[in-house]
Amino acid sequence: MRKIVLFTALLSFSLPVLAEKGHIADDVYVFFHGGPSNEYRITGRVNSGEPVEILGRNNGTGYVQIQTEGGRTGWVPDQFVATGDSKLIELPKLEQSLEQSQATISEQADTIEQLNASLNQLKSENGTYDDQIRTLNTEIRDLQSQIANMDQSNMMRWLTYGGLIAFGGVILGLVMPYMPRKRKRRDDWF
Repeated sequence: MRKIVLFTALLSFSLPVLAEKGHIADDVYVFFHGGPSNEYRITGRVNSGEPVEILGRNNGTGYVQIQTEGGRTGWVPDQFVATGDSKLIELPKLEQSLEQSQATISEQADTIEQLNASLNQLKSENGTYDDQIRTLNTEIRDLQSQIANMDQSNMMRWLTYGGLIAFGGVILGLVMPYMPRKRKRRDDWF
């Protein structure tokens, strides 16, 4: 027994200290041993998800030396140790991140709703402006038509007046020669 403890002590001093952060796999609990194989005495148990520090590895036996948060050290099979934080530790962080994401999504949904309301209002105003533009274009065409008709009626009026004056002049020119002339009185005084 003394040889085993001495061997474990020498082995732990001979391995480089990695002190890597890790945890026991999330789906098991595992017993840890006093040395780097299952031939060593079980010295404790580690629950799944419990954070540990990885102190060393024995590639020959496939065991990892760990230290728990309580300060106990031991060896567990490599397949039961994962690096990084466990899902139990990450879960609150993920829940907080999820809450923040949901709050952001809610804010964005409110913003989208406000933008859609503004868009619908602008579309309504645009439709009103389109109707006003059509009405104004119709009025412009009517006014242009009235102006064109006025120009034609003015032209016809001037042509009619000119024609009547010309006709009157012709008739006057034809009738004038046949009109009796006033004779000059003859005063025979001289």
